[in-house]
Amino acid sequence: MEIEEKVGNYLKDKGMTLSTAESCTGGGIAALITSVPGSSTYFKGGIVAYSNEVKMNLLHVSPQTLEKYGAVSRETVIEMAKGAMETLKTECAVATSGIAGPGGGSPEKPVGTIWMAVACGDKVVARKEEGDLGRTENVKRAIRDVLSMLCAELEQVS
Repeated sequence: MEIEEKVGNYLKDKGMTLSTAESCTGGGIAALITSVPGSSTYFKGGIVAYSNEVKMNLLHVSPQTLEKYGAVSRETVIEMAKGAMETLKTECAVATSGIAGPGGGSPEKPVGTIWMAVACGDKVVARKEEGDLGRTENVKRAIRDVLSMLCAELEQVS
């Protein structure tokens, strides 16, 4: 069973809904989730927040968070996930923000640095990935890994 089917089964079994807040993955998570027949029963929608303006206006990421920590940070993806849950009225949300490459990296945040968050109810977990596999593979890895994180969280929901 593919990860997107596993996510769908968990959400259906638990009667929960999902939304996405994506920056570096550019809608790839939403596309994978909606590739599953019947996903409309648990997937409400996604926001591709490539710019900080969209992160602030649609996902309610605070300007102070962006200024202090930057768009590619634990703090930002947590606010993105919470904002997606609030805006799209879902029980769960996933969020990604990172530097897919090939450019845009810095010594502090090199290409391949991607932050991911999963929010279900009041619980939020975040994780950072590092290592440049090339733009396409960096994005694919983030999509797969954030959905694996979501599965792990959904397994714990009673």
